[in-house]
Amino acid sequence: MSETAGGGESGGATGAGQDPEGDNEPPHQAPPLPEGDDFEVGATLDEGATLPAKRPRISEEEQGLEQVVKPVEMLGEIPAQVVLLQEGPASPAQRTGEPKQCVEEGQVGEEVSVSGEGEEEWPQNGDVGHDAPTEEGEAKPEEGPNGDGSADSPSEAQRVGLDFTQNPQMLTGSCTEYSNLPENYLKGCKWAPDGSCILTNSADNVLRVYNLPPEIYSYNWDLLPEMSPVLRMAEGDTIYDYCWYPKMNSLDADTCFLASSSRDNPVHLWDAFYGQVRASFRPYNHLDELTAAHSLCFSPDGSKLYCGFDKTVRVFYTDRPGRDCEEWPTVVKKQGQSGIISCFGFSPCQSVYACGSYSRCAGLYSCQDGSQLALLPTRHHGGLTHLLFSPDGNYLYTGGRKDPEILCWDLRDPGKVLFSLKRNVATNQRIYFDLDPSGRYLLSGDTGGVVSVWDTLTAPPDGDEDLLQPQLRFNAHWDCTNGISIHPFMPLLATSSGQRQFPSPGESDSEGEGGEAVMSPQEIRQDNALSLWWAGPLAPAPEGGPEPSPEVVEA
Repeated sequence: MSETAGGGESGGATGAGQDPEGDNEPPHQAPPLPEGDDFEVGATLDEGATLPAKRPRISEEEQGLEQVVKPVEMLGEIPAQVVLLQEGPASPAQRTGEPKQCVEEGQVGEEVSVSGEGEEEWPQNGDVGHDAPTEEGEAKPEEGPNGDGSADSPSEAQRVGLDFTQNPQMLTGSCTEYSNLPENYLKGCKWAPDGSCILTNSADNVLRVYNLPPEIYSYNWDLLPEMSPVLRMAEGDTIYDYCWYPKMNSLDADTCFLASSSRDNPVHLWDAFYGQVRASFRPYNHLDELTAAHSLCFSPDGSKLYCGFDKTVRVFYTDRPGRDCEEWPTVVKKQGQSGIISCFGFSPCQSVYACGSYSRCAGLYSCQDGSQLALLPTRHHGGLTHLLFSPDGNYLYTGGRKDPEILCWDLRDPGKVLFSLKRNVATNQRIYFDLDPSGRYLLSGDTGGVVSVWDTLTAPPDGDEDLLQPQLRFNAHWDCTNGISIHPFMPLLATSSGQRQFPSPGESDSEGEGGEAVMSPQEIRQDNALSLWWAGPLAPAPEGGPEPSPEVVEA
């Protein structure tokens, strides 16, 4: 790995994008960087925390198993799930080999059964990636709703170990981090493709990276402290969208980066080791003015970055930062998909991508030239804010703002809605939803803080449009649950909460007995936090667990 923070995957990506209008001072002073680094963008750990480790230091400082007990502070170190499955310091050859099962007494990591049968190992880092095909020898994911695949065969959901016959158990989270600034709240969370860390977005325009607590692997849940970010990356203005590089693997430093877009700024590629800008992509409009992308998504192979604009998609090549891009309009001769392109999704099986727009519709396009393949009917009540393909590529799920339902479209018969999923979305805020790797379970939060879990295999087999009832509903937060993300290969959920609060007129002047201000119901329900949930088989409950089981919500 390069000794410079700006070492990207290509020479052209080094040091680009360092302009005054795109960069902002970090919340805390950056640690000293190697010679030649003059970055001013991004942020670092709190005072007293472990500084970023270079790769040579990994082998020098790891002196036995007692080092394993310390939390991994940066993505540059050996990922927690690999460290805990090894007996001691790992050579480069060992890091790429199969992880060892921890079966001896006294070892830090205990073997955890993913399927509940006690025979299956955790996949190694990078084995299960975003929209990645199954590895050779693995069982292929079963078909989506009403698919031809056998529902009784071992599915990806069973391998992940998800169990929604009971309430998920809250493990830990991060709340204090978002309480330091007034009117700050989270706006989403996303697991890294290799499952080693979580990325969050918040109203203070800072992207934060949290490492997965290593205690989770040994069921030591009573030892879990509140999570603290190991990395902060500050954008200059409101963050519109952000996404991980799909081939991200923390064993390969060159793949550890993410993209973000913010108002009046170019698209930035952030180094996930040091929080510095690796490169920037500069989209310009017809007046040669810099314009911000409203949505972002890497192609499944990571070679291209798709950016959404008003009636236009611009495609940049990841290894060629700058202003050169391909421009694909979504409206040709006044026909097509109008409005701002607000979200993207890529089919895992075909060279097709989907665009959602604030014009309340979704379109399907060719990845080769951006030509429109189909335009789905306008069925949503609000502009689309999120969409997902099923793992088999036959179904597309779409959701919008101020829209009470998620729609499941059958792409084998474009325009046909198989079923809808009810949720409470009463604001313009982007409310994410997520699918497990098999495509069986779909999860979404809502404005009231409730998380709903739907089993898509229970959809009516005749394909008649119907309202699918949730299998499970539970209160995850007191306030709006806007983000939810399922771990790539462990039965873990990450949720984020919060929303902009608008006090009613006169609330600030209202006083109770003794002249104290009376808190409004909105202030009482305010909840800005990142939470981590266990959604798999439970080991013997540890004494003094961190949190009681969440309250079940009657469907």
